[in-house]
Amino acid sequence: MIPTNIELAQRQLNAYNRQDIEAFLSVYSSSVEIREFPSNNLIYTGIEKMREVYTKLFEANPEQHAELKARTVHLNIVIDHEYITGRSNGIDSEAVAMYEVSEGTISRVWFIK
Repeated sequence: MIPTNIELAQRQLNAYNRQDIEAFLSVYSSSVEIREFPSNNLIYTGIEKMREVYTKLFEANPEQHAELKARTVHLNIVIDHEYITGRSNGIDSEAVAMYEVSEGTISRVWFIK
């Protein structure tokens, strides 16, 4: 059974908070695109680059945690508003990410700047 858009977004959030890199990556397309919004600038592409980026993030911030503040779903897009705590620099922040789901995986992510 193909997971719903909400299930994919929640699985990646849960895995992120456990810092379980394999579970985190399992919901993403092998050719995932990570972009900025609204510029649509490409930050990077591909699951192996994502593995590299998030492995370093988890290692540098072992206490980091994302609390879901709000979630909006429309068609194949999930928008999460999160509050991030536990960073090694001691600075809490808010983040908004938009996930595009295609063929049962997250194929694109936009981080609002």
